[in-house]
Amino acid sequence: MLFPTVDFAIFFAAAFTANWLLNPYPRLWRAAMVAASYLFYSWWDWRFVFLLGAATVIAHVGARSVQRSRTASWRRAAMVVSVSLLLGLLGWFKYYGFLTVNLDSLSHALGGGDFLPLLRVTLPVGISFFTFMAVSYVVDVYRGRIDPAPASEVAVYLSFFPHLVAGPIVRGEELLPQIRARRDGSKIEFSRAAWLIASGLFKKVVISSYVSTAIVNPVFNSPRQHSALEILFAAYGYAVEIYTDFSGYTDIAIGCALLLGFRFPANFDAPYTARNLQEFWRRWHMTLSRWLRDYLYIPLGGNHSERRWVVARNILITMVLGGLWHGAAWTFVAWGALHGVGQVVGHERRRWREARGRPPVPSTGWRAALGRLATFHVVCLGWVFFNANSMGTVGIMLERLFTAWGPAPLVTPVLVLVLAGSVGVQYLPSDALDRVRLAFARQRGVVQAAILGVTLLVITTLGPEGVAPFIYYRF
Repeated sequence: MLFPTVDFAIFFAAAFTANWLLNPYPRLWRAAMVAASYLFYSWWDWRFVFLLGAATVIAHVGARSVQRSRTASWRRAAMVVSVSLLLGLLGWFKYYGFLTVNLDSLSHALGGGDFLPLLRVTLPVGISFFTFMAVSYVVDVYRGRIDPAPASEVAVYLSFFPHLVAGPIVRGEELLPQIRARRDGSKIEFSRAAWLIASGLFKKVVISSYVSTAIVNPVFNSPRQHSALEILFAAYGYAVEIYTDFSGYTDIAIGCALLLGFRFPANFDAPYTARNLQEFWRRWHMTLSRWLRDYLYIPLGGNHSERRWVVARNILITMVLGGLWHGAAWTFVAWGALHGVGQVVGHERRRWREARGRPPVPSTGWRAALGRLATFHVVCLGWVFFNANSMGTVGIMLERLFTAWGPAPLVTPVLVLVLAGSVGVQYLPSDALDRVRLAFARQRGVVQAAILGVTLLVITTLGPEGVAPFIYYRF
């Protein structure tokens, strides 16, 4: 069930009504939210609700086992077993085929036969997101940050439909207290929710869809048929497409949650204004970045070691595994490695500047502008790996980028304007958009409804007849 569809509108209207009617009755509310969320998830394939249920049971039993263990070693064992089971589910559905193909290829190269049987394993929608949330819940109980919640609250926490299939990755300490609290319907931030949902729809339905069909899909599907300029703008185009697609989803998810009385953490903060890759990851998919930092990078040792190679190793491991989290393919591994190497170089550069009494990162002037320009182009290079269907496609695109000079009919003035505007709007002062939103919020209900009606009409007119699934659904 996609957000920008009539099916979801009908579903959300029913869920919204049930949410507020049952708000005074916590047990009934939790049962209704779990039922609604499982219905939402079953829209793709009803069999995968059992996978979501299994992850919920493992997380709940694991957290309880951690709490009841009397010794530190047993607590750690309960945590390790629970996390291993959760990651095992993720590994089976997401990485079995990738592992099988590569082990069989290696075995054949060494003169052997098939190493593992090749099975067709369907990837469940959103498995990476609810698995990471389940892992963080168990680990946070182990660390003493939160207490184990009742089974019904854990079920709501993991299955809550606004975040279920593509995040944000919400921590237990962020969402569980809200699940326990009785929400006040009179304090719904309607204007903010409407603003988020409308802007998210515009990003996804209009901008992302247009850029995808105008330049990204034609070039990435047949790179040999396109010139260097078209390949360059396809890379720029995908940077805009994935941002507007994913941030659009996040806006809609946060807006829907607000209408239900819940607040989710922000997931984007003008990422293409970053001056280096470390700052980019503080602004892009921020809930994943924090998850990787807190549950992988810091446990590996973070940047506390005096040995520089150890810090570099920790960064590389974190980013490569972060790339692999996005997909079971060498293109994602290469994408993560590119960002890892870039962050290592940036870390060493900051050390060099600090040793000489300079600010870690230039904040103004031509050096800051150059940092933003370089960072944006490194990110765009990474997006070529991210979106390509194979390393061979990456090679073709990079080769033709420097050799295939010729006409570029796909690079139209409208396309250039859309790409420049989508990136340029991120450079607006943050309070500028806030003032517009507040101006909308101060209008009477009738005026707000009229503005939203016109906005939806524009989105419907400019958008395609059918809307493709969100990019991050497949992760």
